[in-house]
Amino acid sequence: MSESEKKEEELVDATAEEEETESETATTAPETQEAAEEKTVESAPAAEEKEEGEPEEEEIEVVEEKIYTIPLRHVWVVTPRGKRAPRAVRDVRDFVSRHMKSEEVAVSNEINQAIWSRGINKPPRKITVRAVKDKEGKVIVYPAKAA
Repeated sequence: MSESEKKEEELVDATAEEEETESETATTAPETQEAAEEKTVESAPAAEEKEEGEPEEEEIEVVEEKIYTIPLRHVWVVTPRGKRAPRAVRDVRDFVSRHMKSEEVAVSNEINQAIWSRGINKPPRKITVRAVKDKEGKVIVYPAKAA
C-alpha cells in the first residue's frame, strides 16, 4: 500500500467514527429530552396545586381588618400635576400606617392600578380600601369589596 492509500483509509475510518458518535448522540438526545419532559410533567402538578390553593390574602392569619375611604383631595391641591399619582400612593400608605398603627404597609397591585388608572395627572379624589393586618404586624391594602 502506498502512503496516499493509507491516508485515504485513515480519513475514511475517521469519518466513520465521527458518524458513529453523531448517531450515538442523536439516539441519546431524545432519551434526555424524554427524561426532561417527564421531570417537567412531574413538577407541573405540584405547581398547579400551589396555584389552585387559596389566594394569598386568605393564607395570612388576619388579626385586624378595616375598610377606609381615603380622601386624596390634598394630593390635587398641594402637588404639581406631574407628580400626583405617586404622591397619592404615598398618601394611601401613610394613611393606612397611621390608622392601623403599623410601620410595614404594602399596597396591592389593584390599588396601584386604580390610582394610576387615569394617569399621573388625575388620580381619584378618594379611594375605598380594605386594610388587612397579619399577626406579624404587616398591613396589606386591598380594594374594598363591592357591597
